[in-house]
Amino acid sequence: MGPFKLLIDGQLVDGASSQKVLNPSTEDLVAMCPHASHAQLDQAVAAAQRAFPAWSSVPVEDRRKALLGMADAIEADGQNLARLLTQEQGKPLQDAMGEIYGAAAFFRYFSTLSLPDKVIEDSEARKVISRRRPLGVVAAIVPWNFPVILMAFKVPAALLSGNTVILKPAATTPLTTLRIGELVKDILPPGVLNVIADANDLGAAITAHPGIRKVSFTGSTETGKKVMAGAAEALKRITLELGGNDAAIVLDGADPKTVAPKIYNGAFQNAGQVCIAIKRAYVHESIYDAVCDELAILANAAVVGDGLQQGVTMGPLQNKTQFEKVLGLIEDAKSHGKVIAGGARIGEKGYFIRPTIVRDIDDGTRLVDEEQFGPVLPVIKIKDGEDALRRANASEYGLGGSVWTSDLDRALDLAGRMDTGTVWINKHAELAPNIPFGGSKLSGIGTELGEEGLSEFTQLHVINMAKA
Repeated sequence: MGPFKLLIDGQLVDGASSQKVLNPSTEDLVAMCPHASHAQLDQAVAAAQRAFPAWSSVPVEDRRKALLGMADAIEADGQNLARLLTQEQGKPLQDAMGEIYGAAAFFRYFSTLSLPDKVIEDSEARKVISRRRPLGVVAAIVPWNFPVILMAFKVPAALLSGNTVILKPAATTPLTTLRIGELVKDILPPGVLNVIADANDLGAAITAHPGIRKVSFTGSTETGKKVMAGAAEALKRITLELGGNDAAIVLDGADPKTVAPKIYNGAFQNAGQVCIAIKRAYVHESIYDAVCDELAILANAAVVGDGLQQGVTMGPLQNKTQFEKVLGLIEDAKSHGKVIAGGARIGEKGYFIRPTIVRDIDDGTRLVDEEQFGPVLPVIKIKDGEDALRRANASEYGLGGSVWTSDLDRALDLAGRMDTGTVWINKHAELAPNIPFGGSKLSGIGTELGEEGLSEFTQLHVINMAKA
């Protein structure tokens, strides 16, 4: 498979060296990936700087056409891209198809937006106009769980607003992104979009680079702190979408057979490797046993295997480091709760873990307090909604959460007091390109998606003119 190339200044080029990309289902080689050097990063930034004046002056209608052309290119090669994504990331092929075509839809959505001037005041004394101007070179750093759709959270918004981009995928999932760079290279002027790959060794150089004006990063909270520190010297703009420990609060009166499948899907999509996955479920004591039983049935029915195999509903963990972390959390949980489904790896090759349900566990344990980012869900018994709300808000994370009940007034009251960026009611982890998304506390800074997300790639510019 391959060859895979970096995209720098409109040209497909080899890396200074190469590195292996492994299939997490087999631990076999998918392909060799180019590894960019620090010098190539500098070349990419210089190319983006050169391209910025012309690209930022291009009429927004032409930038919209470029986004639509990129969407067309992604869709036209959608099946090949999805297969490649499954091979390097592990998710079932059907889910990979959804990610690829979903990314194209995000490009199309951003092509409908605009950044019009706004008249703040037009009086006898003065006229005040606010404008949104592009920042310059933007770095988009994307993680390994959803490498393509999360790229589409960033790149179309950055491009539409007139910025040029350095795109860096995660070291373990670079291939699909590099292929997309190859597909779209002739749609954009040279230097407008540059795609580089590394071995987790260029992140610090990117965030501190004097030629980069903004960093949009999705990943772990600990790495996000490093991004923030690296950007501080130049006071460059940052958007950080970081870790989460989303709580689902299931109140009395909820029907276990109705809510359990939705909670299961909210927890175990992409083998639990979702920043906004349900990572702890607080269930009312009156329905606790029934909900636990339903979740166990669903977990035991999952078909875990290679995402390219027909009928598979859950793939592997994406990489060995995460695989070993999750196994360690499960082992620790066995000392604090009761495993009623899963609880072990599958086979001797590949990073497979059966979906795991742990009941009779409580706050203060690693599995409840930490972000597991894998296929294991702790279910905690609660006495009432206030008890659950207090526990949910005690977390240092605040990305998302959900409330499950037939009493919508009660749900709205609890949802309004959850300290998170997003709260869902009777559903979880629903995102759309027009709905702003961001976290509170250690879950991030700034907003992605929607008009609010678009504005984060711009500088507010105010013109205040005297009339007299």
